[in-house]
Amino acid sequence: MQTMIGVIGGSGVYQIDGLEGADWVKVASPWGAPSDEVLTGRLNGLPMAFLPRHGRGHVHAPSDVPYRANIDALKRLGCTDIIAVSAVGSLREDFRPGDFVIVDQYIDRTFARPKSFFGAGCVAHVGFAHPTCPRLSTACAAAARQAGISVHEGATYVAMEGPQFSTLAESRLYRGWGADVIGMTGMPEAKLAREAELCYASIAMVTDYDCWHPGHDAVDVAAVIRTLTANAGNARAVIAALPAHLGPDRAPCPHGCDRALDMALMTAPDKRDPALLARLDAVAGRVLRG
Repeated sequence: MQTMIGVIGGSGVYQIDGLEGADWVKVASPWGAPSDEVLTGRLNGLPMAFLPRHGRGHVHAPSDVPYRANIDALKRLGCTDIIAVSAVGSLREDFRPGDFVIVDQYIDRTFARPKSFFGAGCVAHVGFAHPTCPRLSTACAAAARQAGISVHEGATYVAMEGPQFSTLAESRLYRGWGADVIGMTGMPEAKLAREAELCYASIAMVTDYDCWHPGHDAVDVAAVIRTLTANAGNARAVIAALPAHLGPDRAPCPHGCDRALDMALMTAPDKRDPALLARLDAVAGRVLRG
């Protein structure tokens, strides 16, 4: 199998430089329209697909992002590995604005978003103790170091519903829980990638100190945008370095991300809803056809 990198760009990251044969393509999904068309091409020899999470021009709020359609569209295009780039607030003194953080754990505080491809008619439960792919995360960290970026490996991300930023009490609470960064888009994206049997890694770009830090003002959009603008070029540099760390030949994931559905389907075959199975053709086709 050939490696194909899918990049989901967050706030401030709306394009990928240096794509050969770059073309915006429309991908139809049974889960609705994705956030935008998908930019496809080849980067340093590897096929790549780039999807702006909020759409070009930032038209989707965090709660409104069509997460299921986005993951389904990238799977349909043949992506094997998903790199999620997002802006976050820091809950730690040593995670400074401008730093990059490789997330490996989540606390999901969202409540207004569909969180699974499965449900009535085809129930499935995937393992999610380790929500990101260690192999892919290591490659992202190596690419960041190669690009000369300050990067922290391993962090817990609190996913809040938004679109408002945290209250001071909430910010202090999350710090007390041991969380490291806070954002609005990490969930259910990571859960859906696991259900789709895609390796997933999260590159979080720190823009601010949320509102807990006594030496910094409460979060304001102008300050966030200034840091995002500076970070966007760094994010593109990391992505440009990734092909060399992943290589063209895609072996089975040593952590089983690409086999997450092996023991996950609970509904008896004769009780499964044909309409739902049709929608799952890309996400779960490997096990449904088997």
